[in-house]
Amino acid sequence: MIFDQLEHKEFATPEGSISYWVTPHAGNDSEGAGNPCAHGAAPACDTSQAATTEHTAALQDAALPDSATSQATSTQPWLVFLPGLTADHRLFEKQVEHFIDKARLFIWDPPSHGESRPFALTWTMDDLAHWLHEIFATEGITHPILVGQSMGGYTAQVFMELFPGEAAGFVSIDSCSLQRRYYTWWELAALRHTKLMYLSFPWKTLVRLGSSGNTTTHYGSKLMESMMLDYQKREYCELAAHGFRVLADAVSADRPYQIDCPYVLICGEEDRAGSAKRYNRAWEAQEGTPVRWIENAGHNSNCDNPAEVNAVIEGLINSLD
Repeated sequence: MIFDQLEHKEFATPEGSISYWVTPHAGNDSEGAGNPCAHGAAPACDTSQAATTEHTAALQDAALPDSATSQATSTQPWLVFLPGLTADHRLFEKQVEHFIDKARLFIWDPPSHGESRPFALTWTMDDLAHWLHEIFATEGITHPILVGQSMGGYTAQVFMELFPGEAAGFVSIDSCSLQRRYYTWWELAALRHTKLMYLSFPWKTLVRLGSSGNTTTHYGSKLMESMMLDYQKREYCELAAHGFRVLADAVSADRPYQIDCPYVLICGEEDRAGSAKRYNRAWEAQEGTPVRWIENAGHNSNCDNPAEVNAVIEGLINSLD
């Protein structure tokens, strides 16, 4: 798999460990860079001689090709990929394949997702942004271009709100603005009460709706199905409900959520997830930034039409040179 060309690490928090994948040797030479165990928020890392030897052997066995190790140059941009709710790092497989020789990469499984489990469902959107910021400090990641799909786009906006001036760019993929003016009171109320609705569906029905409803292609559908089947039904329902609830809280906070860097808005022409298309049209009208509508693509447009999405991301990178 393409992710084998990246280094898999963990960042420990009191609530659980966060798994992420990063360009090998991409951190700077400052104290603690590239070593989560050296950072204050990672007390649970195993620093024993056996663990260190095992970790070193694993890296040697990976036999990273020259193309992968050559990425770790200070002149290449940082691309940070943030998956949507209930998805994991695999959502960006086609983006990693395209950019692995063109940029330094970071992808995480958000807390309570994928390999970042078990993880207590007590986190807020602010927590996600703060943990990202701490991991960036650990890895020496500066001036990243944040690429967020759906919930990942919301996470990126909270990050920019809490840490203004630190992002070099932002790519919103099938996400929406977090500004309060875009949402009705009943939409926010509905977001806080989704758990029973999810639980009422048979698991097979949820998987079918979640996989085919978010994508237009066989690849996208099978990928989403695979990610969903990593959960048990109740775990999935509780995660989805928690995610929607903290999203409603972030919107209700009524912060400015001003994007202070160059950005692009991407949305699949066939996105049927909630009101994503309506929100993006309103976002375009309010901010004057044209939405890049992706042909033959649903809510996971980066999976359905990766070539077009990758070209948009690359266009933003080139505009920053």
